[in-house]
Amino acid sequence: MRSTFHGIETAKRSLFANQATINTIGHNISNANTPGYSRQRVNLVASRPIEAPGFMRSNTPGQLGTGVEFTSITRIREQYLDDQFRNANSSYGDWSIQTSTLGKLETIFNEPSDSGLRTVLDNFWKSWTDLSKDPENITGRKIVRENALALVDAFNTTSKHLEDLEKDLTTNIDVKVSEVNSIAGSIASLNHEIKRLEDHGDNPNDLRDQRDYLVDQLSLIANTTVTQTANGYDISIGTQNIVTGRDAIPATTAQIEAQFTAGRLNGGELTGMILSRDKYVADYKEQIDAMANTLINGQITVTLPEGTMYNGAKLAADQQVTVNGINGLHRLGYLFTNPPQQAGDIFVPASFKVDGIMVPVTAGNISLSQAITDDPMMIATSMRTEIVNGVNETIKGNNTLANLMADLKNTSFTFTATTSGNGISSGTIDSYYQSVIGQLGVQAQEAERQHTNQYDIVNQVESSRQSVMGVSLDEEMSELIKFQHAYTAAARFMTSIDETLDKVINGMGIVGR
Repeated sequence: MRSTFHGIETAKRSLFANQATINTIGHNISNANTPGYSRQRVNLVASRPIEAPGFMRSNTPGQLGTGVEFTSITRIREQYLDDQFRNANSSYGDWSIQTSTLGKLETIFNEPSDSGLRTVLDNFWKSWTDLSKDPENITGRKIVRENALALVDAFNTTSKHLEDLEKDLTTNIDVKVSEVNSIAGSIASLNHEIKRLEDHGDNPNDLRDQRDYLVDQLSLIANTTVTQTANGYDISIGTQNIVTGRDAIPATTAQIEAQFTAGRLNGGELTGMILSRDKYVADYKEQIDAMANTLINGQITVTLPEGTMYNGAKLAADQQVTVNGINGLHRLGYLFTNPPQQAGDIFVPASFKVDGIMVPVTAGNISLSQAITDDPMMIATSMRTEIVNGVNETIKGNNTLANLMADLKNTSFTFTATTSGNGISSGTIDSYYQSVIGQLGVQAQEAERQHTNQYDIVNQVESSRQSVMGVSLDEEMSELIKFQHAYTAAARFMTSIDETLDKVINGMGIVGR
């Protein structure tokens, strides 16, 4: 015989199960815009049925249903899509930094423009051409001096901007490592709390969402490996462990850079920063230094015309000679001194020696010689001397040196080799600079292309992930209406059982009284 109160228990379970589902749906709706939130689902199952009671065995067919109950509340999430998103996110972080750095480098060089280094170089060569037309003109010499100062300033400024960018990247690397350690500490704390709740039989879905969201943030900074263990997530960057269960292991900048050097750090913003600093910025700084040093000291071959003074003798015919850069050529000229004195260097390093060692010329330390800065007449234009009234004098009006200086714009230099191997080995100063700007343009274009591709990939994977874990308000509202009706029906069922019991208790057995 069935229990009289069996229906009450069945209705109660239905009310509790539907109420839990409605509350979970409300929780989903409340967190529809919460970053990292995974929608949750109540898992409903039919409760264990019972056999209808009897003295020996019931002849009632089947078993007696006892209603519904929920076994768990789980979050809807796919590990595969999480892994795919984090891998794509790491590449996106890497290319984002590279694109940003190359964009800053393009701003530093500012080419083509009317204020870039190329324009300053053109003005410098043009001032020599103008001076060759009137080699004694003091105004022309001052213009050469001012354009030389402008060239020095352009090299110095470019070098300083590159050094500042290098320092900024180094500082940002330190900041990102600190951010990694902060996230690692939070994940370790969540591991501990999640483990504690799980040991008590709870299912901490929201804490798991917070932990996964932190891992997503970490994947943007560096490529990470996540291993699920009994104590939570173990996380490493390359082979550098940063989280082991409830323990966070702080990483240092040196350790992270060692992972990059070993080829184990190959994604994320940290990779982009280290690569940008050690590859792009260092390379362009080295190329600009090579350009400045070659302009001053690089080997060039020039043709000295007949009658030019060379090594103390007058040339009987045109002769090709090799000199070291613009300084070497300038030293072949003569000043208007008595007796004639050969000219000195035009450009020099700001400091000749450091700890007794000669300092090479770089874009950062190149400067105009103090003698020319103080007196533009220290700029030589003539390469001829003659005896006048028994006195050796520099021939005025001779523009041989000024012409040769102006021709350097189209003269091939032998350039200092760079560590990266980038940059041409020989060519004009202009062609070398064009190769630098051309290389930068190609690299920036490729980085932008990769950045755009990775952005699309991340969005595509995230869309797939959100289709699984994201909250759809339309779907939740539909579910809410469905379970609201189920709850109402269960309540009506409870009312029906109540009315039935009322009849049994208060109405049966009183007929005829």
